[in-house]
Amino acid sequence: MSPPVHGDELPAARLRALLGPRHPVAGVAVVSPRGTTLTVQGAGPDADFEIGSVSKGVTGLLYADALARGEVAPDTTLGELLPLGDAPAARVTLRSLSTHRSGLPRLPASAQPWRRTLALWRHGTNPYGEDLASLLHQARGVPVGRPRPRYSNLGFALLGHALARAATTPYAQLVEHRLATPLGLDCFYAPGTPARLRPGALPGRSRGGRPRQPWTGEGVGPAGGIRASLTGMARLTAALLDGSAPGVGALDPVAPFGAGARIGAAWITVEIDGRPVTWHNGGTGGFRSWLGLDRSTGTGVVVLSATAASVDRPGFALLAEYSDDSHDSSDSSDSSDSERGGR
Repeated sequence: MSPPVHGDELPAARLRALLGPRHPVAGVAVVSPRGTTLTVQGAGPDADFEIGSVSKGVTGLLYADALARGEVAPDTTLGELLPLGDAPAARVTLRSLSTHRSGLPRLPASAQPWRRTLALWRHGTNPYGEDLASLLHQARGVPVGRPRPRYSNLGFALLGHALARAATTPYAQLVEHRLATPLGLDCFYAPGTPARLRPGALPGRSRGGRPRQPWTGEGVGPAGGIRASLTGMARLTAALLDGSAPGVGALDPVAPFGAGARIGAAWITVEIDGRPVTWHNGGTGGFRSWLGLDRSTGTGVVVLSATAASVDRPGFALLAEYSDDSHDSSDSSDSSDSERGGR
């Protein structure tokens, strides 16, 4: 039996064709000049998914917003905001954290990431349950390497908590007060413990269909702990495209990041078929996510799945498809205006 589908039938069929049977609980939002389309199968449009490292993109927005508010500066160090003592991490700047150039490792060795990964594979357990005090304890013992592009979950976790400290509020409330409430994102939050999950929060599954614990944890929130509905992600995408989202300057690339890519505050920009695409993806033990923007055509796509199999390829494919539609529609409109003497 096919899972229940919410949305227009044509996009729903497209969703099934792109994602296949490995993603029985998934959704796509397309935002374009023509409007917004939501298509969900196996859940409702307001069911909340883990968005994984797309949370880093959210933290990037909060960083750019804090700069605009004058709460922090690019050269503000972690030690000015967080109780890190004389640890090497205390000298790391917020600017370097925002572009993954801090020299911090992906994860602290003291967190025993390999043991946690093994427990995730075998038992589906959450590897990121630390509270903020535990995260800071780990950070005090971390060496800082050469400032080169190096993706760091630890770095973005510390960046988010530093921004929260500058605003004198916990990170979860920073997300709520500066993004979720102003943009009307009814389901968009960072649960610090399983007890703080919304009723009916979606369970995640591995690529093989095995159940996975929810990835909640105060410490990991800014790097990968946000949950959101497809409706909320669509509204965020629309606000990023029209420039009304706080901290939208985070999207603008400021430094190279790997072959052919550039990075802003977390957000990565690559050129595809002659057009820049700004994007971020995410993955947890039981979920995958992707958000991409073609700002030149005012088009954005969100893909969320409650299965830990990549949705990057469908995301890029859908964005290219709908961007081409928007571009063709714009060209047609421009031609009509010219024929009418409108230009």
